[in-house]
Amino acid sequence: MAAATTSKLEKNKMANDKLETSEGCRVPVKFKNTDEYRWAEILSKKEGDGPPIYYIHYEDFNKRLDEWVGEDRMDLKKLELPKKEAKTPVKDGKSTMNGSRPVTPERDMVVSNEPLPIVSTPTQNGSALKPPKSGVGRKRKVDEEICDQVEEMKAPRQTGSMVVHHDDIVTRMKNVDMIELGRHRIKPWYFSPYPQELTSEPIVYICEFCLKYVKSHKCLERHLSKCVFRHPPGNEIYRKGNISFFEIDGRKNKNYAQNLCLLAKLFLDHKTLYYDTDPFLFYIMCELDTIGYHIIGYFSKEKESSEDYNVACILTLPPYQKKGYGKVLIQFSYELSKFEGKTGSPEKPLSDLGLLSYRSYWSQTILDILISLKPTVSGEQPCMTINEISEMTSIKKEDVISTLQHLNLINYYKGQYIIQLTRDALDSHSKAMAKKKIKIDPKCLHWQPKDWSKRGKW
Repeated sequence: MAAATTSKLEKNKMANDKLETSEGCRVPVKFKNTDEYRWAEILSKKEGDGPPIYYIHYEDFNKRLDEWVGEDRMDLKKLELPKKEAKTPVKDGKSTMNGSRPVTPERDMVVSNEPLPIVSTPTQNGSALKPPKSGVGRKRKVDEEICDQVEEMKAPRQTGSMVVHHDDIVTRMKNVDMIELGRHRIKPWYFSPYPQELTSEPIVYICEFCLKYVKSHKCLERHLSKCVFRHPPGNEIYRKGNISFFEIDGRKNKNYAQNLCLLAKLFLDHKTLYYDTDPFLFYIMCELDTIGYHIIGYFSKEKESSEDYNVACILTLPPYQKKGYGKVLIQFSYELSKFEGKTGSPEKPLSDLGLLSYRSYWSQTILDILISLKPTVSGEQPCMTINEISEMTSIKKEDVISTLQHLNLINYYKGQYIIQLTRDALDSHSKAMAKKKIKIDPKCLHWQPKDWSKRGKW
């Protein structure tokens, strides 16, 4: 009996050893430069003269961390075979998908037309106000009673040349290993539909002025000797110091706009590209030196948006990230909205990095206004409505309220709703403002909004 059991165990071990490591399998993979293992899904297998390598996606991590790995970084003893595809679950009449990218959280937004007292925790005489009662029940009451009118966030309407796409085996894998853009060589994060003859090359070379792509450095040199551009092919509408903005019409400058979309897709996971750029305007942020205008980032917006979106896509290129340029792009989009006399909001859903940038900008802008308010002549606490904040900043009311809720500044106190400026919020704001080096000067913006609804053709 013991011999039979041993024989059975040996057969099971042999069967496990023969498990084929193939697409769809799950296996723990060691993170690069660490000893930590994370579960990952195998998306593709490549075999050649040497050992096979696998393209894997780490579960619960952004797709920009996907990479090719060898079996030496995989714990094959814990290999799991692919499971049968489950039907997409349906919730509240809407299908849900498991994505690698967190999307903008949907919350019930409330709009108040009543003035809210602005209360600062540290008072002028140094004493502190008794903080309002807090807790889950109290917060729920604030969310439910802040006003009579409740506006639910609707599912975002996908628009334009950049729309949400469903993952498939082609677009889930990076197809470009490296790009050279000006003096920078950048590893792409995501798939972009560049021509296949280019994606087989180790480096895709891109002209930083017209964004034309070529397959070799020699081709790029030949192109640069003929390229007449030293800045984006549009009108310069802003310049201060070495920072400029150019406005590009997607219809008049179609080639540039399409090349820009291809470049942007390398770093935007939640967007896909169509070639109809006619309904869009593109605002390119550049850094000026003796050679020309070097692209830092951009945002696009619809010429006509029924949802009052003032941004469709927004991107700061990786070499310029973490330098405050993202907030400059966001501020510029709201300055345009102020010129138009409108309130605006970015198209949803936002990427994970986009959501962080917008929350930071909204927080700093709203706190700037609240901190600047002074008590009335009679010594009473200053009051301000949500509508007034929205009109001063051009930030949509829903975004103003969600920001105040995110900062935990709205409270219920002695029978009324107040905005309480806490010491933590003030300290955090001071640190953020100390790091802020670049700010848009509205006096340097030379731009006239157009009424696109009255134009026969774009």
